[in-house]
Amino acid sequence: MAIESSKTVLLGVGGVTFQDVVAVARENAKVVISAEAIEAIAKTRKYIEGYAAGGVPVYGVSTGFGALANRHIDVADRTQLQKSLIRSHAAGLGPAVEREVVRALMFLRLRTMATGRTGVRVEVAQVYADFLNAGITPVVPEFGSLGCSGDLAPLSHCALAMMGEGEVHDVHGTLMASIDAMTAAGISPIELEAKEGLALINGTDGMLGMLVLACTDLAALCTVADITAAMSIEGLLGTDRVFAPELHAPLRPQVGQIASAANLFALLKDSGIVASHRKDVSRVQDAYSLRCAPQVNGAVRDTIEYASTIAGRELQSAIDNPVVLPDGRVESNGNFHGAPVGYVLDFLAIAAADLGSISERRTDRMLDQHRSSGLPPFLANDPGVDSGLMIAQYTQAGLVSENKRLATPASVDSIPSSGMQEDHVSMGWSAARKLRKVVENLSRILAIELVTSARAIEFRKGLAPAPATKSVIEVLREVVPGIGPDRWLSPELEAAVELIQSGKVVGAAKKVVTDLR
Repeated sequence: MAIESSKTVLLGVGGVTFQDVVAVARENAKVVISAEAIEAIAKTRKYIEGYAAGGVPVYGVSTGFGALANRHIDVADRTQLQKSLIRSHAAGLGPAVEREVVRALMFLRLRTMATGRTGVRVEVAQVYADFLNAGITPVVPEFGSLGCSGDLAPLSHCALAMMGEGEVHDVHGTLMASIDAMTAAGISPIELEAKEGLALINGTDGMLGMLVLACTDLAALCTVADITAAMSIEGLLGTDRVFAPELHAPLRPQVGQIASAANLFALLKDSGIVASHRKDVSRVQDAYSLRCAPQVNGAVRDTIEYASTIAGRELQSAIDNPVVLPDGRVESNGNFHGAPVGYVLDFLAIAAADLGSISERRTDRMLDQHRSSGLPPFLANDPGVDSGLMIAQYTQAGLVSENKRLATPASVDSIPSSGMQEDHVSMGWSAARKLRKVVENLSRILAIELVTSARAIEFRKGLAPAPATKSVIEVLREVVPGIGPDRWLSPELEAAVELIQSGKVVGAAKKVVTDLR
């Protein structure tokens, strides 16, 4: 069921921010089209109406689409042309994509309309805002987009719903016919006119929305990864000296690495466990999964920063084909091609998969009595009778393995379509869909390390953890019990996942390390 929101996002002729997308997609923020945007939309529409009434060939206004672009369409058939476009392109299959993805997609398509470069009428843009504000979510099947010309099928399913056709979920999540949901909300269906159908589907909005959401989620998980790494370092009697500031910024000024190292150094401050073996000359260096945590975690942070830069540029763009220029010219272009977005979606999947991989290596080390510096096998309460966290690592390994498969880039693929007119496509939508799974899996991988490292720390009897990690363990123990005989483990792991996704793990650490990044 949708929740009410006090937030409002004002759409002008310029771009939008990450915060705007998240507010609308996840927090049900209301969307208002500014007076400036309304004026720009209305001004551009006059140009389209002039072309629609004339005989000059204009792609998508007086011609067919794609491989049929050379066919002239009579004036009397041009409204039907737009309707037919939406109906034929709403050809997706498979399960419905998530509500937040569809809301992001609709919001970003509306954002392009607000630039005044698409040629739609004001009332068309307003229906998109009305859908968002009423909490109505079109059913968008998962499969159908090649990422060029934009996310055609997903956007078509949204446009179909605006026409009062197809299916939607209402504000309560109930599946129903679009016309019924619109009637209940007092929204009149769109009667598409010249160019409007084309303007509603030629965009990178689906893959872009998923990119913004993924960057947001991965940034938060990077902080979680620093926390779980710090806890594992304590559990394995690792050192904090390798995270000292003088070993990072002056020697290797990688921005993400510096941030991650600073987090780890602060999280381990005043750790009695770390202090207990600081003068142990028999331990020369920690394993890479401990010592190199800021190098790996930091590289993920830098990848997110790069991807966010690309997403930020796309959020300032007006993606449509053809586009209406300020002087009234209608020009074809290729800006709908999803390559810039698709590449970074794949890049993020690779980075996130590796972040999970190094986490699993720390977990496995804590469970192996030969590498855990004195911890009991599998952190079992009574080894032999109890299996402890043995199979939790199996689950984690399975998730890591799946993420490695999902890290195979989608954007290196292309398959011709539309009678070879669209002979090179981005597969950006596919890259986005698999990235969402990678991020979901990563939260589970880190949850297993969280549970494992907390138990390892508690096995270090008589040694106090750092105040920051102690705070995290206290929050964890509210939902996951500590050391004891074997019990049904799955619900405890799920509880740890929910704790991470809720932000409470980071919140607990920030009670001590207030400048945690």
